[in-house]
Amino acid sequence: MLDRLNEALEHIESCLDESQLDRHGDRQIDVAVLARIAMTSEYHFRRMFSALAGMPLSEYIRRRRLTVAGAEVLAGERTLLEIAVRYGYGSGEAFARAFRAVHGVGPGEARRGGASLRSQQRISFRLVVEGRSSMRYRVVEKAEFRVAGKKVRAPLVHEGVNPALADFIRSIDQETIGRISALSDQEPAGIVAVSDDLDPSRAEGTEFDYYHGVVTGSASVPEDFDALTVPAGAWAVFESSGPFPQALQHLWRDVFTQWFPSNPYRSRPGPEILRVRVSQETADAEAQADAELWIPVARATA
Repeated sequence: MLDRLNEALEHIESCLDESQLDRHGDRQIDVAVLARIAMTSEYHFRRMFSALAGMPLSEYIRRRRLTVAGAEVLAGERTLLEIAVRYGYGSGEAFARAFRAVHGVGPGEARRGGASLRSQQRISFRLVVEGRSSMRYRVVEKAEFRVAGKKVRAPLVHEGVNPALADFIRSIDQETIGRISALSDQEPAGIVAVSDDLDPSRAEGTEFDYYHGVVTGSASVPEDFDALTVPAGAWAVFESSGPFPQALQHLWRDVFTQWFPSNPYRSRPGPEILRVRVSQETADAEAQADAELWIPVARATA
């Protein structure tokens, strides 16, 4: 898997400038092509890259393109407009804005003053042998079901408590929580946190749909509740225990950086479901969480 990802990264390098235009004159790097090189789905490729690289694929491509363009700006062999066109920008102004966002200075200033530029190094993935700890997981086939409860659109937060979600959950009264809980009739049992319609980049601050609800097979959901129908399919279920909320956020990371590269599965589109129980022995003690994370998966093709 890592060899295929590295081949996709080589393809990115070959497509950074105008000299590699396809027969349609397209400068854009097609993620579908990268996914085919990696022999996986576009959805899974984006997820894997973001988890392994620590940044969205689109951000990496932008930084690499402007790193290479920056070297040409300093070399002074082409005009700034020629460089802008070469790297896919429709105008000198658009190029200057993008250049400043990455390097902190405009291209004209960089060329005149010999300013220091920022470099996004080429990424390559390699296997680091660790594996000292094991992940507890099982794969479950589920028929079509529904998520029923209350929904909010919220920003994604990778580390620490998500204030928007914390406020939303506190706003749901206990009577409503009881009504939601009564609808639970299958695994994962009880109140769950469901994330859906996430941005493919998984970038910090991008928005997603959050459901505070239950999993149910019932076709009848109260009108004042939000509902999400989830098609039949396979789910990988991971178990974790540790400090709250860090253990939960690290679980998501470990699934994509450790489990997927080591197992014959890929992620598929669908909601991600978290069942968590938080406990705190004393007011001064650190809160602890026992969690189950359900990720929609499909068997990887050879």
